[in-house]
Amino acid sequence: MRAVIVAGMTGLGLAGLVAACAPEPEKTGAALDYATYCAACHGPSGRGNGPAAVGMQPAPADLTVLASQNGGVFPKTRVMGQLVGYTMGRSESHMPVFEALRDGPVVMYDDGSGQRVATPARLVALADYIQTLQQ
Repeated sequence: MRAVIVAGMTGLGLAGLVAACAPEPEKTGAALDYATYCAACHGPSGRGNGPAAVGMQPAPADLTVLASQNGGVFPKTRVMGQLVGYTMGRSESHMPVFEALRDGPVVMYDDGSGQRVATPARLVALADYIQTLQQ
């Protein structure tokens, strides 16, 4: 009986070790776009502490507080505009324009005007992803 318990515990330990060494699942969709276009400056969690942010003046925005800085409402349309250059925010910002986010299929999106506008699906998905980073 003791041998069965030891064997079972060993098996669980090995399974845990294998799981810990397994590669992270590959990012796709908006998570991949965030990793590609945003994480270098804003960091993986959106706090503005990515590796490219070192010494950057002004520092990249902390994306986790966008809603709290906007009365508790995530400013999705403003975020999408920032990503594609419609609104550049601070004039001294180093924020690049990501033209690639305009490529591909479109979805109908109400930009706050009450009108549904054809908007790049990748742009809407990335803004939705950034919204999930809110504190």
